[in-house]
Amino acid sequence: MLYIIRHGKTDWNARRKLQGRTDIPLNEEGREMARRAHDEYRDVHFDICFCSPLIRARETAELLLAGRDVPIEYDDRLMEMSFGVCEGQENTFDHPEWPIYNFFKAPEKYKEAPEGAETFEELFARTGAFLKEKAEPLLAEGKDVLIVGHGAMNSSIVCQIKKLPIEKFWSEGIENCKLMQLI
Repeated sequence: MLYIIRHGKTDWNARRKLQGRTDIPLNEEGREMARRAHDEYRDVHFDICFCSPLIRARETAELLLAGRDVPIEYDDRLMEMSFGVCEGQENTFDHPEWPIYNFFKAPEKYKEAPEGAETFEELFARTGAFLKEKAEPLLAEGKDVLIVGHGAMNSSIVCQIKKLPIEKFWSEGIENCKLMQLI
């Protein structure tokens, strides 16, 4: 089985600030979410956990898997999508004049990434390489794989596994600390 989960909440989530690669820790609510997920998913078997190296994902993985003998392997390809100069901005999804607006509201129209930001092609290339090199061989062996990551990064994995078009990028809903089984 292949599972994904998004990190717990951060202060930036609460303020609707675009995080991207900015390394923001969980807030206390996010830590509590991860502890509740630990209890809720304690009976779900995982052979290995692959995790983004960003602190909000690392903290989530550590709290989620506390007391379990599940190795956690960090992989840079699981970092959140880079939003470049838009990181740290509040309510970017509410302002059509922001270059990142279409990314959230009409992904098929997100053609030109803001300065320093990734494109969909770059995101899909790195997460696709991760899936092919790390996850798929373990899944072929019958292993249960967990990926702890981020909203956009996890959505790229969902789209690739489910073969969804870019228009459906956000269709599956990537909630904080909610486990999703993909395969």
